Amino acid sequence: MGEVYRARDTRLGREVAIKVLPASFAADPDRMRRFEQEARAASALNHANILTIHDVGLSGGSPYVVSELLEGETLRQRLSLGALPARKAVNFAIQIANGLAAAHEKGIVHRDLKPENVFVTVDGRVKVLDFGLAKLKGAEAGAAGTSVPTEGPGTEPGTVMGTAGYMSPEQVRALATDHRSDIFSFGAMLYEMLTGQRAFRGRSAVETMNAVLKEEPPEPSRSQSDVTPALDRVVRRCLEKSPSERFQSARDLAFALREASMTSRLAAGAAGPSDHSRARAGLLLAAGILVLLAVVFAGRIGALRERFRGRAVPGAIQSLAVLPLENFSRDPEQEYFADGMTEELITDLAQIGSLRVISRTSVMGYKGTKKPLPQIGRELGVDGVVEGSVQRAGNRVRITAQLIEAATDRHLWAKSYERDLRDVLSLQSDVAQAVAREVQAAVTPEEQARLARTRSVDPEVHELYLKGRQHVGMGVEKELRAAIALFERALARDPEDARSWAGIADAWAGLSDFSLPPQEAMPKAKEAAERALRLDDSLAEAHASLGAVYMLYDWRWAEAEKELRRAIELNPSYAPAHDWCGGLLAALGRRDEWPSESLAARQLDPLSPTIHQDFGWNAMLSRQPGNAIPALKRAIEIEPTFGLAQATLAVVLAQKGLRSEALAEARKATEVDHSPLVMAEAGGAMAMAGDLAGARQVLKRLDEITKTRYVCPYEVGVIHAYLGETDEALRNLENGYEVRSSCMPYTKVDPRLDPIRSDPRYADLVRRLAFPP
Repeated sequence: MGEVYRARDTRLGREVAIKVLPASFAADPDRMRRFEQEARAASALNHANILTIHDVGLSGGSPYVVSELLEGETLRQRLSLGALPARKAVNFAIQIANGLAAAHEKGIVHRDLKPENVFVTVDGRVKVLDFGLAKLKGAEAGAAGTSVPTEGPGTEPGTVMGTAGYMSPEQVRALATDHRSDIFSFGAMLYEMLTGQRAFRGRSAVETMNAVLKEEPPEPSRSQSDVTPALDRVVRRCLEKSPSERFQSARDLAFALREASMTSRLAAGAAGPSDHSRARAGLLLAAGILVLLAVVFAGRIGALRERFRGRAVPGAIQSLAVLPLENFSRDPEQEYFADGMTEELITDLAQIGSLRVISRTSVMGYKGTKKPLPQIGRELGVDGVVEGSVQRAGNRVRITAQLIEAATDRHLWAKSYERDLRDVLSLQSDVAQAVAREVQAAVTPEEQARLARTRSVDPEVHELYLKGRQHVGMGVEKELRAAIALFERALARDPEDARSWAGIADAWAGLSDFSLPPQEAMPKAKEAAERALRLDDSLAEAHASLGAVYMLYDWRWAEAEKELRRAIELNPSYAPAHDWCGGLLAALGRRDEWPSESLAARQLDPLSPTIHQDFGWNAMLSRQPGNAIPALKRAIEIEPTFGLAQATLAVVLAQKGLRSEALAEARKATEVDHSPLVMAEAGGAMAMAGDLAGARQVLKRLDEITKTRYVCPYEVGVIHAYLGETDEALRNLENGYEVRSSCMPYTKVDPRLDPIRSDPRYADLVRRLAFPP
């Protein structure tokens, strides 16, 4: 592509490499456009395993690229000496795969991956070269006999692009390509690293490309004794002729390599030692005892253990996010199973008090994301990330999981687990305990006992439970009713499945006030929660559901707090329990206490619009509009059609006297959400902001709706209070008391009731609600 110079950047005081391209590039406007486009893309790839590009420009009619200066040799030069030891080959391969993953996640595909474009530095770091720039390359002689240009972003199918021997079948056929073409080229390189032989080679470029299309190279283990069957499988999957049969991402490929490497080490450890090795082991044992004593003295056992494992000691991991497990079952109908297993793993890990584990609502937003892990870590505020996959085949289930240091994208641990579906709870527990060990989390004896306490499950019951939980997560009436039906089917097969009873409790509680009268929904929620706890008193979800019922329906304030505190004790990372507890404390007027619980909920579920809305609601109840507004705006930013948050924001803006802004938000709320509860709250905000005609129009619409479905009388009472209709306001509040509206717990502190607060009938209502002093 031109000439490369070693140079010194006098402005920044660093040595760099300058690649000067032929002047013919500048003479072709289309080529120059592509050159600048690709150079910009390549310069955006900031990764330890990709060559860093500092600058591009034009000098004397010739384009140039300034990059970091590397000391070492290309992989081609290294392979000129023959095959690499399997351990070294896998080490290099993992680094290459990590670089590819970073590029692919930014939409950049190499399309000319080969040993000439991989560099090994003197300290063993691997760098992939010419991302983007390789696409512009003109025809040249290559080691395989022929090289042809790589496909540029504007290249149409129909032109053969790539290097013979490393091209994917789709490149050979001049078809459209994507990131999986790089994975095929990677497989050809890995084969060569392991065997010293090219995977595909003929006497000419045409014969070589024909081999790519039709031939299967021998397995590497046939010629190399240190290559395991696990590595054979990785190579074979990379070299599948069909892109759909290959690894579907470079990150999956890197994980498979780490897993294969671990298998190799275990196999090596299981082999019997020779006489020589036994003698050597004796000497090492004596030396090791001395080292161990020194380490004990220095208090560094943990660090030594990590060095023996072959990796640096990670920073302290005190917070985790379990990203959505990928569905490897190749069946879209099993997507619910992968999502359910993600939630179950989160639930198990969340029981460990020394770890902060992000809730399902926030992590599910990253399903299918292309964001780099360090960015995800920053957005969720976590030290570590667990990612992996789940595969179900009949009644067998396999989970692969890996632990990654979020800030550095450094992989710390990886392992696969496989069980019969009846033992899936045990499998989940094993994964959670392994992660806890790896992050060196302090696990109390009680937590350890809960994690270890598992039982066999009916596969069909488990499937129905996971499907039910998926519907509960959607939150709307139709989905909640579908969830109840699924949980009931599960319980018909196993009436003692405590988790399904807890799911029914959550579903019925979710229907109360929004869709059904509390007297219809809440007793069913309470019965289900109590049934769940009779079967398994360690279910944090059931304790939280029962606490919510005690608060919203029974008005048993002390028992509500007791149940919510117990839920938090059992599962410190269960965000809904913290959220409900914050709401209870705010309703009771404990202004100094609720923020800590509500903030904990936000930390555990930072992308949950509901939790941000609840924080804003609690701040409104506590007459802190300055704290309420940012939380409510964040809820709307996450979910722009969240009518309840917009209605609450309208109320807070009206509290601050910002009338036009309040009315605008109230109108938005009723446009995006037609539920009676949101409409009523928005109507109250209109009345507070002085739009009495608009508020009366809302009352008229609510009066029509009341004929066919439940409308929260408490919120209707708020509208009448600001219209100056005290008798009607108190009549509706009294009605709310009779039907046990879920809004009644706010009667004592709600600022919206200020217009009627001096009325003796209001004081009598507060007395009957029996709030604690």
